[in-house]
Amino acid sequence: MLFEPTWASSPARHRPNRPSWFSQFLPGLAVTLALLPLNRGKAEEWPQFRGPNASGVSSSTTPLPTEFSFENKVLWRAQVGDGVACPIVSRGRVFVTAFVGGKTFVVSAHGAADGKLLWRREFDAGKLPRITPPNSHASSTPATDGERVFCYFSTLGMLALNAESGADLWKTPLPQPAYLMDWGAASSPIVYDGQVIFCQDDDLAPRLVSLDARTGEQNWQTARPDMLAGYAVPVICEAEGQVDIVISGSGKLKGYNPTNGSERWTCNTLLRTMMTSPVVKDGVVYISCQSYGDEKRTLKFALLEWLDTDQDGELTLEETPAEFRPRFGTSDRDGNGRLQEAELDTAFQSPDNMVGGGATIQAVRGGGQGDITATHLLWNLKNTSPSNMVSPLVVGRQLFIVKRGGISSSFDIEKGDTLWKMSRIGNLGDYYSSPVAGDGKIYVTGENGFITVLAQGPKLEVLAKNDMGEPCVATPAIADGRLYIRTREQIFCVGDR
Repeated sequence: MLFEPTWASSPARHRPNRPSWFSQFLPGLAVTLALLPLNRGKAEEWPQFRGPNASGVSSSTTPLPTEFSFENKVLWRAQVGDGVACPIVSRGRVFVTAFVGGKTFVVSAHGAADGKLLWRREFDAGKLPRITPPNSHASSTPATDGERVFCYFSTLGMLALNAESGADLWKTPLPQPAYLMDWGAASSPIVYDGQVIFCQDDDLAPRLVSLDARTGEQNWQTARPDMLAGYAVPVICEAEGQVDIVISGSGKLKGYNPTNGSERWTCNTLLRTMMTSPVVKDGVVYISCQSYGDEKRTLKFALLEWLDTDQDGELTLEETPAEFRPRFGTSDRDGNGRLQEAELDTAFQSPDNMVGGGATIQAVRGGGQGDITATHLLWNLKNTSPSNMVSPLVVGRQLFIVKRGGISSSFDIEKGDTLWKMSRIGNLGDYYSSPVAGDGKIYVTGENGFITVLAQGPKLEVLAKNDMGEPCVATPAIADGRLYIRTREQIFCVGDR
């Protein structure tokens, strides 16, 4: 079965005789009940990676479960196939992607309330690129405007499907990304003002693209030539009288004009490798990131570690991935068939952005024009220990981060004052999923399939540790008092009855 609801109908009970007036009252009661849903608030939307504007914060006041598992408080579950993309929720539907049978991409829609399979689409994946675990070929989280679902697959490009029926609307091919260290594609689109915004920061031709949500036609495209491979999701920031598309990338946090894609501002305070996404609250952009090594560890050292098979401190053409060999010839200035010293420094990293490693958590006021490094950086915590993979969570006045080993820290967002630092939450292992919050709780998902529930607030308080029975890389979705949890092979809906 594709879905397995865990509820069952209640057994029939003895019905007492009704008074004669009841039959006259019943039609009016039926009309009243039929009208009740019209007066209810709209269902909560979680339409993209980490929900509204990638915040990870639920706005619903409906209580969320604290203790649950793959057996407890499961309202429904569905077998969907391998994947690490996050589920999204819109207009009573849950959308999820998968990669099955080693050759097929799948997009499916389920009823948010009962898990019923509404539709399922399959697409031939074609010739697949190299990829590094735990990444999956179904890694990009879809986005929706309620009417359409937008899905990215590296070999197909961007697809738009009818949210109600799953029917094809349009398909826009995009250049297939290339990664020097074979990480594989994992960038996710967002929807803003009738546009599908997609940032593809790879090692070959990084770019920011806007497509018309109705037609798939390109509105504009902006090259990001000084970027290296990264997976930051764009966020929208309104500050200082302007609305910007904000993206974190190699060495720089940048703001773009959503109308034409032109760069408006840059804050040059980030690190070499950017996997995490920023979050926005009240016109301030918060970002945490770690890039291995110190400030002097540029891309060259990572390349020598990953690609230099004979460990002679140089790269040959044969040691270079095929997609990058044209650039090899340009960088081999002395023509000796080897990239050495200064040649290797700038062969694949922009000479205008030779940023290195480190770790940082910072707050940047949005808006402005040009270089805002000296004017808009509010605070910067360098000697911290954030994750290189997990995006920060900002909820209330609290910024929360977690990293490998289940080590967490939390800071006050006004000045970056420490609430707690480097404290374990009781679940060892790797972390790829980003934390989400709702109902005064923070949900932290480990790759081992355990979800730790914390109390939101200035002190670390573990409320529960819940076993979902399978490895989990995807970030959960929250809607109307329910958690939608994507493990490697299944999706679970958990909630109090």
